[in-house]
Amino acid sequence: MFVILCFAFRKPAEKYFDIAKSLDIFATLFKEVNTYYVDEVEPEKLIRSGIEGMLQSLDPYTDYISEDEIESFRITTTGQYGGIGALIGVINRKIVITHPYRNFPAFNAGIKVGDEIVSIDGKNIQGKSTSEISTLLKGQPKTEVNLRIRRIGQKENIALKIRREKITLTNLSFFGIVEPEIGYLRLDDFTPGASREVSDALHKLKEQGAKKIILDLRDNPGGLLHEAVNIVSLFIPRGKEVVSTKGKVEEWNKSYKTLNSPVDTEIPLVVLVSDGSASASEIVAGALQDYDRAVLIGRKTFGKGLVQTTRQLAYNSQLKVTTAKYYIPSGRCIQALDYTHRKDDGTVDRVADSLKSEYKTSKGRKVFDGGGLDPDVSVMDEYVGTVTAALVNSGLVFEFASRYCAENPEKPDLKSFHLSEKDYQKFLAFLLEQKFTYSTTTEKSTKQLLDAAKEERYYSDLEPQLNVLRSRIETLKSGDMSRFRGEIVEILEEQIAFHYALSEGQAAVSLNRDKTILEARKLLNNLDGYFNILAPADGQNPKP
Repeated sequence: MFVILCFAFRKPAEKYFDIAKSLDIFATLFKEVNTYYVDEVEPEKLIRSGIEGMLQSLDPYTDYISEDEIESFRITTTGQYGGIGALIGVINRKIVITHPYRNFPAFNAGIKVGDEIVSIDGKNIQGKSTSEISTLLKGQPKTEVNLRIRRIGQKENIALKIRREKITLTNLSFFGIVEPEIGYLRLDDFTPGASREVSDALHKLKEQGAKKIILDLRDNPGGLLHEAVNIVSLFIPRGKEVVSTKGKVEEWNKSYKTLNSPVDTEIPLVVLVSDGSASASEIVAGALQDYDRAVLIGRKTFGKGLVQTTRQLAYNSQLKVTTAKYYIPSGRCIQALDYTHRKDDGTVDRVADSLKSEYKTSKGRKVFDGGGLDPDVSVMDEYVGTVTAALVNSGLVFEFASRYCAENPEKPDLKSFHLSEKDYQKFLAFLLEQKFTYSTTTEKSTKQLLDAAKEERYYSDLEPQLNVLRSRIETLKSGDMSRFRGEIVEILEEQIAFHYALSEGQAAVSLNRDKTILEARKLLNNLDGYFNILAPADGQNPKP
C-alpha cells in the first residue's frame, strides 16, 4: 500500500521529468525512423498518425485540428461560411444537390433538390470527392461561381452564374402549429443564434395561439454550451443554475445560470429526445427535467457529459481537448462511457447500473446519472425492414423522388399527400430497371451456417434441409416489397415532400404520423396526465 501511495502522489518535478523524457524519446525515434527506414516516409503523415494514436487513447472528442482543417471546423462550430448555400452528396455515383438552403444563392438561383452538378467554373467534376467539390463551391462572399447543372426531365444542361454570399445556417429546421393550441419546434443544432431562433419562434407560436409547446431535440448532436443555457432561460426564471463544469483546472470550473428574462415559465412543455440527442441537447433536456419544467418523451439519450475547449497550437493548428465534465441542476453527470478505465484491449464500457447514483428533481422525482437521460415517457422505434434501410442507403428513394417531382412539377397539397398505387408500381419498376439487390440478416446468417457446415464436413448430411431453408428464405424475401410496403411508402412520401418544399414539406407529411410527436400531442391534450408525471414525490399534484 505504501508503494502505491508514493507512486500516486509523485511530485510535480517527477511528472515533468517523465514528460520531457517521453518527448525526447519520441523525437529521437522519429529521427531514426525518418533516416533509416527502408522506404521513404512522409514526416507530416507519420507525425499525424502518432498524434491520432495518442489522442485515441483518451476519448473520441479530443481531437487535433490541422491548419488545413481549421475552416471546416469553424463552419461546424459557427454555422457560417462563404458559398452558395447548398448541401451536396453522392447519389449513384453522381454529385447532386441534396439540400439548397432556403433564401440563399443556390435556392434563389432556382437550384432544386436532386440537381446533378456537371461542372464548376468549366471544370469537369467527374471523380472528385464531395470535399473537393465543396471547396470549389465555397469562396469569398460577392465572388461568382459558374455551374452547369443536369436536371431530370430536361434535355439540355442548365448554365448558372451564382454570386456567393456569407452563409449562416439556421438551427431551427421547422416550427409551426401542429394542432389547435399546440406549437412544435424542431431544433437541429446549437450553433450561434440557436437560442434567439427558438425565442423568436416561441413568440410567433404564442401569437398564433399556441398554449402548449413541443421542443424536438431528437438526433441533435449538440454544440455551444451558452446557447443551451440561453434556451433553458426561455422556460425557467432568471438566476437558476442550468449546468456546472468541473475539471482538472479549478479556475476553469464554472456554474452557468439563467441570465435573461424567460418567455414563459408556465406553458406546458414536452421535449422529444432520442439516442442521437447529445451534449447541449442533453443539457437543455436534463435541466428542464431536473426543474420539473418539461416532460421528456422518446428514447434514452446518448450520454455525453464531457466539455471540450479549443487550445491554440503552433503553425495555426488547434487542439480540441476534453477539459471538464458537466453536471445538470440535480447534481448528476450523464456521461455514459467511462473513458478513464479502459480495458486491456482498449475498449470502453458503459457505466454499470450498479455504479449509477440516484438524484432528485426539484419536486423529488428520482433520476439517475451515468447513462444519458431517461425519458419520462418511453417511445420505442418500430422495426424498420432490412429492405427499407437498403433502399434508403442505395440512394434509390432519393432518385425516384427526383424523377417523381420532374414528372409532376406542380406541388400537391402536402398535408394530404399520398403516393398512389400506380406510383408505387412505378417505383417497383424503377427498382427493376436499376437492378436493386440487398442481403437480409437471415441470408447472411444462413451463408455462415452453410460455410460452417462445409468446413466441418456436415454439409452432405444437411444439404437437403439447408436447401429447403435457403429456398424458403428466398420466397419470403421476394415478398418484402409487399410486407414492408407501408413504411417504404411513408419514406417515399417524405422524400418527395422534401424535394418539393424542403423541411417544411417533409414536416407537413410526417407530423401527423410521427409516433413520438403523436404521443406528445396526446399527453398535451391530457393535462391531468401531464401534471401527474411532473407531480412531487409525495404524490401531491402541483397546481397547473
